[in-house]
Amino acid sequence: MRKKTVQIMISHSLMIGLWASAFPGIRAGLEGYTPEHLALFRLLIGSMALLLFAVLTQMRLPDLKDIPAIFLLGFLGFAFYHILLNIGEKTVSAGVASLLVTTAPIFSAMLSRLFYKEHFGFTKWLGSMISLLGVLLIAFGAGDFTYSMSGILVILLAAFSESIYFVFQARYIKKYGFIPFVTFTIWGGTVPMLIFLPGLGSEVIDAPLNATLSIVYLGLLPTVVPYFALAYVTSLVGASEATLSLYVTPALALIISWLWIGEIPTLISLLGGVVTVGGVCFTYLKVNKMNKIFITHFSAKRVKKL
Repeated sequence: MRKKTVQIMISHSLMIGLWASAFPGIRAGLEGYTPEHLALFRLLIGSMALLLFAVLTQMRLPDLKDIPAIFLLGFLGFAFYHILLNIGEKTVSAGVASLLVTTAPIFSAMLSRLFYKEHFGFTKWLGSMISLLGVLLIAFGAGDFTYSMSGILVILLAAFSESIYFVFQARYIKKYGFIPFVTFTIWGGTVPMLIFLPGLGSEVIDAPLNATLSIVYLGLLPTVVPYFALAYVTSLVGASEATLSLYVTPALALIISWLWIGEIPTLISLLGGVVTVGGVCFTYLKVNKMNKIFITHFSAKRVKKL
């Protein structure tokens, strides 16, 4: 059980780190690509890498009856999400975009409660509210970051689309395993994106090298690895708890955006990052009947057997 707990912690670290780096990566990619071509190019790179992996490991294909649902989840979790996020980041800074996407755990908790009756205890709700307070501090401290209401709404819609993917993946992860499932859904998300293929070649030729390298990075790492990690954690503790650590993403995204693309965070934004992390830590606590506080998030009773 201790080994599994370590694996979960490593998975959370991969999710937070790689997804935090994706937001400035998108801003860098948009310097040379349209939102649609960026999303397509990113998914094509991830799909080709996974195709090679699938061939080498002789990965079995999904049953025909499951393909429509898998493709729908792929569309919502990858194609629709990435297009909306890219469009939003045309007018919203990387730091603000990352904090808007942290609404996904709230959406996931609500959907999990509605459809699967997953329990989301008091400390987790309170910790989520604390984290959202931190997110608001980051937003108010955005300084000269530019954003528009339309961009904000588009990114919130992207977060909701992503939360649907997070919540309804559990059944198929159990059937196929988390690596095959993510592979299938990335392919499923790439197929409808092929309508944007015309013009991609000319953009690759004309785009700055930095923009192209940013998309290659996005395709090989943030597009693939965090989804593997999240699917693995979801298979153990459920979607509502698996997505809780994503509240930390904006805090790290602020730092990476500062180092990568020069978006300098303000003191209030940094304070918001600290509050956000504190809220996430709070979600790991539970109060028992004797009013004693203890850590319960990865206890043996909570973790499901694979």
